[in-house]
Amino acid sequence: MNNNNQGLFPMVAKTLFGFEEILANELKVLGAQSVKIGVRNVQFVGDTGFMYKANLCLRTALRILKPIGKKSISSEKDVYAAMLQLPWEDYMTVENTFSIRATVMMQTPQNSMYVAQRAKDGLVDRFRNRQGARPSVDKDFPDLSIHLYVTDNFVEISLDSSGASLHQRGYRSETNIAPINEVLAAGIVLLSGWKGDSDFLDPMCGSGTLLIEAAMIACNIPPNLNRKEFAFQKWLDWDDALYTTIEASALKKTKEFPYTIVGYDKAPSAVRKAQQNVQNANLMEFVSVAQHDFFNTPKHETEKPLHMVFNPPYGERLPIDVHVFYKKIGDTLKQYYAGTTAWFITSNMEAIKSVGLRPSRKIKVFNGKLESKLVKYELYSGTKKIHKVKSS
Repeated sequence: MNNNNQGLFPMVAKTLFGFEEILANELKVLGAQSVKIGVRNVQFVGDTGFMYKANLCLRTALRILKPIGKKSISSEKDVYAAMLQLPWEDYMTVENTFSIRATVMMQTPQNSMYVAQRAKDGLVDRFRNRQGARPSVDKDFPDLSIHLYVTDNFVEISLDSSGASLHQRGYRSETNIAPINEVLAAGIVLLSGWKGDSDFLDPMCGSGTLLIEAAMIACNIPPNLNRKEFAFQKWLDWDDALYTTIEASALKKTKEFPYTIVGYDKAPSAVRKAQQNVQNANLMEFVSVAQHDFFNTPKHETEKPLHMVFNPPYGERLPIDVHVFYKKIGDTLKQYYAGTTAWFITSNMEAIKSVGLRPSRKIKVFNGKLESKLVKYELYSGTKKIHKVKSS
């Protein structure tokens, strides 16, 4: 590609609804410039090395896009001309494969597959006109992933530097019936204020995703260290030495963690899956998983504070009596978990009422397409009951 590795360029990090501010903060801490929050995305500026670092280190990003062209259009038919004009030979050769994904936000509904098809025609015709040959489409393992954002007035053409969504960390070989997305898990843990300065418990840990993300946050381990590949590794300007330097620098910033991260699940199969995933993530020294029923497991007697984050069943895919179940959650917290900050996510707004405690915070998030609430309960030592706390 023509970009000098030192040259700055704009990028867009995609995320889940409700995580935009967390992602913006992550980007600022990493060193991004001109950070600007959008809806389910954050725009920023950096160089090639920063693009590598963003893919490796961002916990709440789903993918990192690099815009390479923005053209005015009056209809979807103009997408062909916009693609024909771009210097694709700077980004790929005729031997490379590519794929195109279109997000169409036009007032009159348009078929995104049709728009992507017209874009493909523009790209291949540019090569055919200049070189007498055309590159091929490969939807599964392309050398170049192209993303179009199409409105009534313009098309923005970007290269997807990530490839597979960044929630695919590479550590999860085992999942349960309702696994939580890794980016959602990281965002929940960060929204809960977890900084690795206390013990951590997930009392319904399933396949262990919240535990693993919490451990990586506590130790400042890059979340995508275990990924097999990123899309930018197939780009013409791929700089292996630069990436190796970026990775080594990120690993030097890892920290010690003097507390415990513990997961419970009452299903032996879930415990085995969680243990396997913790092992895959190379976090066995920080995370332990045991078979326990949370409702029969008092907190260890200690003066140390406990940070609890969990994802209880919603009754969507797992058959439970949610009102009875959520009442037991509240009773267990009240009886056994004084001195604990407890957070959990649920899409069942009625079930929250059965907890019998007043949440001190409620944050709107989405679990897949389910609108959900991340709720916080503060249980104070000595009183064994909740105090009303103003939302921060």
